[in-house]
Order: sequence, then structure tokens, then C-alpha cells
Amino acid sequence: MKYWARVMRQTFGMVVGIAALLSVSLVQAQETMNRAEVEKIIREYLLANPQLMLEINEALQQQQQQQLSQQQTDVIAQNQEKLFSTEGQLVFGSPDAEFTVVEFFDYNCSFCQRALADMRQIVEDDKNIRFVLKEFPVLGEGSIEASRVSLAFTKLMPEKAGLFHTELLGLPGPKDGDRAMDLALEMGADEAVLRAEMEKSHIIESISDVYGLADGLGITGTPSYVIGNKVVFGAVGYDQLKQEMASQLN
Repeated sequence: MKYWARVMRQTFGMVVGIAALLSVSLVQAQETMNRAEVEKIIREYLLANPQLMLEINEALQQQQQQQLSQQQTDVIAQNQEKLFSTEGQLVFGSPDAEFTVVEFFDYNCSFCQRALADMRQIVEDDKNIRFVLKEFPVLGEGSIEASRVSLAFTKLMPEKAGLFHTELLGLPGPKDGDRAMDLALEMGADEAVLRAEMEKSHIIESISDVYGLADGLGITGTPSYVIGNKVVFGAVGYDQLKQEMASQLN
């Protein structure tokens, strides 16, 4: 993902920058020293004080986390409609709920399977919370094809979309377009109509939009959540999800 490429460039740049600053300082102090002598002094100093690299790394991580948090806040603020809109999306919970959690998921993600129970318990416990699910197929071509079927099914049969999602996510083994299609047909979908819907531009655009949002938010895996103005990574469990929601509601 683009975000992590930027992180690697920043890490390399900081190390080079530190070496350059040390070099400049030493050269200014001893203008008669040649480059090899300066580099030798820098190397010996870092070897004698390896904890400096740990301190530098820790400072760099803190800086990167602050930058990512600010970037996430900006992306969330600038993409409210794309993130929180329920149009054509899988939604769990009351349509009148005042607080919306966004979950990025993949049908082949075992952690998403585990997180499903947490989500269902939360919306059952609190009618003021709903989840909007974003198809984020990152685990191969099979995931992409399953998502295309899911998006088409949700568009055509929204009243059964929640059950379709639950059943498909809960199937053992790899999920792909064929398994998703078989399930859709079992639930009453018309195959010709469903396949025609899958080919429409809005299906690919929906997945592409989610990829773009994920990149801006620094999301590379599933499940990941947008809770208020914060991004939460991983299947963190019922208790932590509730804590994150509470912190945003207070």
C-alpha cells in the first residue's frame, strides 16, 4: 500500500539525515579531517552508543503514528459520505441508529469471521449503534469475485443481504465467486439478473472506492474499523470495540 511505502521512505530518510547532520557537525569542528575520518568517527560513536538507534527508532515511530493519526482524521473528515453512507452497503443494526461504525472486511478473512459475533452482539445490545460494512477484498481473486456477487446481491435483494453476508462469511474453507453465487441462488436470486448486475460499473467502482479509502486511512488488513474519527485495526474483540465507541460518544 502507498502509505507503508511512504513510511519506509521516511525511515530511510531520517537515518540518512542523522548521518548527514553528524557529518556536517564534525566537518565544521574539524575542517581538516577527510571524509573517511569523519565516517569512522560516526561509525565508532554509533557502535559505542547503540541505544541511540533505539531512541531514534522510537522517536520515528511516534512521529509516524502522529502523522498517520492526523492523516486518518483528515481522510475521515473529507470522506464522510463515502464512509458512512448506507446506499448499496451492507448494514447491521437499526437504520435509525445515531452512531455508525464502519468495518472493512474480506470474505476469506478468518478474523472477520470471529469479529462477526462481536458486531452482532453490539447491535443487539445497543439499538443506537449500527455497522456499515465495506467490501475490502485483499486476500486474492476469489475474495474479489465473492465481493462482486455480494454487492450485486445486496443491490437486488437488500432484505436478505444480512443473512447472505452471515452465511457466506461463515462457510468453511476458501470463498470465491462460485461459492457466493451458489449461496445467492439458494437464497432465491435469479442467476441471469445477478450476473448482469455484477457487470455494472457501480460494482467495480464500489470496490475501487473502498481501496482508495483504505489507502488513505493506512488500512492494509481486515477487519479494520472507523469509529468516530479513529481507525482501529484488527479483530480487537467486543470489549475493546465498546470502549472505543464509548470514548467517541463521551
